[in-house]
Amino acid sequence: MDRLPPLTAIRAFEAAGRHENFSRAAEELGMTQAAISYQIRQLEDRVGRALFVRGKGRVRLSEAGLRLLPAISAAFGGMAEAFAAIREEDHEVLSITSLTSIGGAWLGARIGRFQLRHPDIAVRLSLSNDVIDLSASSFDVAIRAGKGNWPGMRSEFLFRQHLAPMCSPAFLEMHAIRRPEDLLRVERLTPDDPWWSAWFEAAGVDAPPLQRGGMYMDNQLPEASVVMSGFGVALMSPLFWRAEMASGRLVQPFGTLYMPGNSHWLVHPDGRVGLRKIERLREWLREEVAADKGSLPAEVWEPF
Repeated sequence: MDRLPPLTAIRAFEAAGRHENFSRAAEELGMTQAAISYQIRQLEDRVGRALFVRGKGRVRLSEAGLRLLPAISAAFGGMAEAFAAIREEDHEVLSITSLTSIGGAWLGARIGRFQLRHPDIAVRLSLSNDVIDLSASSFDVAIRAGKGNWPGMRSEFLFRQHLAPMCSPAFLEMHAIRRPEDLLRVERLTPDDPWWSAWFEAAGVDAPPLQRGGMYMDNQLPEASVVMSGFGVALMSPLFWRAEMASGRLVQPFGTLYMPGNSHWLVHPDGRVGLRKIERLREWLREEVAADKGSLPAEVWEPF
């Protein structure tokens, strides 16, 4: 097996290639620009071809450099993850980033059970609808919605996205809602959401053009608060609100579900496969999902 070039030269190339700037690479690595240039020259002599095209006042990667950089960056990323995993095993802090609705309503209502089962693992849960880059953040895992095909990530299916109209029992009776088409004449939250039209179609109702105006929410947590107070109907995920339905604070007037085409997934970098705290979370989530399976139709629990 051929010996690798010196690690210092490889590190200099990776930083310079990422920035396409020798000065910024020098600042990042605590070296002089001349030292960066020297290391890259040494590496170019080793591989027998130019890795940068040098122009007046700037440099850019050559064709060979463009082929080499992704593999080098991935290797350094993998090493960083491996060392981080060893450090974090000692501290056992599990950091989770989750979409707001599922994280606040479904996971947040259950995560205490995970903590009781594994008191040695501290849990940090952050809610955001932004897709967090797990390879460049302090988070261990994410709960995402999508098709499950994120490069460099292991994705474990939880359940399909699903939606149905939900409201308070008082609102249901006050407006005499008996058939799906009755929802066309009452206040609906986020009425211009195309998912409303899709739900009406699934329920066999010809929906009118999307309605403008009204009240808008960006996740199900405020929607649930509003409808439980007796105002309007919202499209929400029945699985997230089982406790509220059991207590009589929310009702799902119709059994029809609309499934947009995405699913919820537990996601983490490939480089963290086998990490104890992540494996314990995966095992626990499987149990939670299995316990819920009788509450919704079978297709909710099957990947698209």
